Amino acid sequence: MDEATNMLIGELERLGATDEILSTNVKLRLNGEPYSHQPQPADTGAAVYFKLNKRDVSLACDKWNRAECNVLAIAKHIEALRGQERWGVGSIEQAFRGYMQLPGIGQTSNTNPWATLGIAINSSADQARDAYRTLSKKFHPDNPQTGDADRFHRIKEAYDLVTQNHQ
Repeated sequence: MDEATNMLIGELERLGATDEILSTNVKLRLNGEPYSHQPQPADTGAAVYFKLNKRDVSLACDKWNRAECNVLAIAKHIEALRGQERWGVGSIEQAFRGYMQLPGIGQTSNTNPWATLGIAINSSADQARDAYRTLSKKFHPDNPQTGDADRFHRIKEAYDLVTQNHQ
């Protein structure tokens, strides 16, 4: 477990991650790292939560029957994703776009950014911009008839996500 955790920590450092949290059902030492050489917990899954460029990201693995193997699998996955950038296949930002941290309780409604904007997933950047402008005017908090600060915020977040796909 110690080797797997150290490898994961190293990969997260090379990635430039911040605010890292490793979650397993393995008993933890006082420094927050898992103990080695202990019985396997009933749930051997592992998850790591961190920030990448100020965005919340999470990776989880429960494929293997040993907690340390699941931690190692996450570390190797990060290593492979970093390789894509080194080899010129894509950027780290592209690789991690699908791993944004899951929303919390009560934050799961209408999380599809295209649905939030009311556009098709294959819409152009111009169509996304037009939808954003229309909706942001309608739901801007300063609009006395239809203003809705929460919805305005969700529309802005959706537009930011959709426009990242056009870059």
